[in-house]
Amino acid sequence: MPDAFGARLLDALLDSWERNNTILLNLVRVLPEGGLAARATADSPSVSEMLTHLHHERMISVFENAPEFAGAVPEKEWVSESDPERIALMLIESAQRVRDAVKARIEAGQDLELDFAHPVLLIQLLIFHEGYHHGQIKLALKLSGQAVTDEEAGPITWAVWRQK
Repeated sequence: MPDAFGARLLDALLDSWERNNTILLNLVRVLPEGGLAARATADSPSVSEMLTHLHHERMISVFENAPEFAGAVPEKEWVSESDPERIALMLIESAQRVRDAVKARIEAGQDLELDFAHPVLLIQLLIFHEGYHHGQIKLALKLSGQAVTDEEAGPITWAVWRQK
């Protein structure tokens, strides 16, 4: 178990992970009608496929690195899902599994099974990966004429990170 400073640091890390997921969920919930089908180019993945890919990446990462927290890993990685609420539920589930796995492994002083020098790095990788796809999603929406405006995006993205 971490000392008091380590516990506060772990809380901040887990809060960052939860904020990251909140931002993704916020994006899903402001997608315009037809936004899930948007693509940056004809051969790019759709917004829906990118979001289900994020869920898959989370689930496979937990399965491979902390299998005691794994749920069912989706058979396919880039799936077209037309129901934004279904996507939101997937992201909520996979975010919780990542959180639980990292928290438990850190508190137990236990490394992950396959990847990463420290369990913190799993969350850091996923936040980086999801930020990358967040940008791709916003670009796909913009190029398809369905942009989420800066006025819409600010409160659901940057304000979430800046909350005290």
